[in-house]
Amino acid sequence: MRFLKQTWLAIGAILSVMLISPAAPAQKITALVGGTLIDGYGSTPIRNSVILIEGERIKAVGQVGTIEIPEGAEIISTEGMSVLPGLWDMHVHLMINGHTDYAHWDKKYPPLFRDVIMPASAKQLLLAGVTSARDVGAPLEDILAVKKAINEGKIPGPTLYVSGPFLQHKPYPGTEHFRWGVNGPKDAREKVRKLARAGVDFIKLIDQDQMTQEEVNAIVDEAHKHGLTVVAHSHRPEEIRRGLIAGVDCFEHTGLATAPEYPPDVMAMIKDRTAKMNLGPFFWTPTISVLFNYEYIRDYREMLDDPSWHVGLPDSIIEDIRNSFKHPDRLPYFQITPLRRPTLKRKFQQLREAGVVLLIGTDSGVPMTFHSQSTWNELDIWVRVLGVDPMDAIRAATYWPSVLMKVDDEVGTITAGKYADIIAVRGDVLRYINLLQDVDIVIKHGKRVK
Repeated sequence: MRFLKQTWLAIGAILSVMLISPAAPAQKITALVGGTLIDGYGSTPIRNSVILIEGERIKAVGQVGTIEIPEGAEIISTEGMSVLPGLWDMHVHLMINGHTDYAHWDKKYPPLFRDVIMPASAKQLLLAGVTSARDVGAPLEDILAVKKAINEGKIPGPTLYVSGPFLQHKPYPGTEHFRWGVNGPKDAREKVRKLARAGVDFIKLIDQDQMTQEEVNAIVDEAHKHGLTVVAHSHRPEEIRRGLIAGVDCFEHTGLATAPEYPPDVMAMIKDRTAKMNLGPFFWTPTISVLFNYEYIRDYREMLDDPSWHVGLPDSIIEDIRNSFKHPDRLPYFQITPLRRPTLKRKFQQLREAGVVLLIGTDSGVPMTFHSQSTWNELDIWVRVLGVDPMDAIRAATYWPSVLMKVDDEVGTITAGKYADIIAVRGDVLRYINLLQDVDIVIKHGKRVK
């Protein structure tokens, strides 16, 4: 009897709490209304589109007249605009900001990476419409701390996918804090396990032609065991060969110096890989605009004077960066570039013809390549110079990156249920892709940040 009485008293207490507790507040609804929607799938754009956002996610997608906008929703007009998924940049370096002297930068600025330089880079990317980015090489603790701060909403920036330090045969002098050497297959596996335990999203290889094939195999195999993709430099033919043998998921850059094209045996290996449907798409990030644009920037310096790359940086660092390119025509980094540039179109076309899925990535942060400008420039070169269909270029900066990073169920397209990572730009980007240099609206995880 006593037990029953206590039970009813407990139930009564629960019911009373339920009755007096206020219901959870309804999440705010935002409606983007009127623009032309390019959803990331490559299908026909949707005119007079309506996108309903509830909290962090997309609630519904439709057209004016076919989808009801809830009473009280915040309405943002996108009339006259192209609306598309937030962009990805698949090859950025948050720890550098366009300075042309690596030795100076790597010695002076590491103490400022975490609290000043990386946050500035992240903010510049986000304001440029980049809502997701892959950082391909940085000190481990610093980049993980910045990723965490962005995820927690403490600083603005794109959702980051990070590798931490490069893995290579031997670090260059003075770079040991963001480059780890590998000494044998056992050490290679342990380095990968250490990175995986720390929480990186993928593994980055460089100079793998200086490793043994066994070391490269060990890195890729161990990474895949931990569910991590592996990206690798492609500057030299043997880097590509060893990476392909090991099963690298994505190559970076359009290398081979001034060679007119990729060697026949390398192309045969690439075609053999792209033919294996059971392995899924084979990816490559050519980072081509940094080479194509050098001579233009050298001779027309307004891009260097653009204050967009100053955002978040103190005056002292801005002045240091500016002083580093007083004479852009004299930079050792670019002296061979005028000889490389005529070869790039052929190499790019070889990869496309072989069935490689190419991704938008920029090497953002390297000399005279700024986070605020680099992504739209890459898209512009693809379309204007290399003849890529604008829709395909946009998919290379939205849908396909999300597939490689295994998050296509959450981002990459404007689809009900996914995160509301959305940008809008006035005008028709399918006709004028360079409109993306001035993005009007940036929404990340449902929050308007520009």
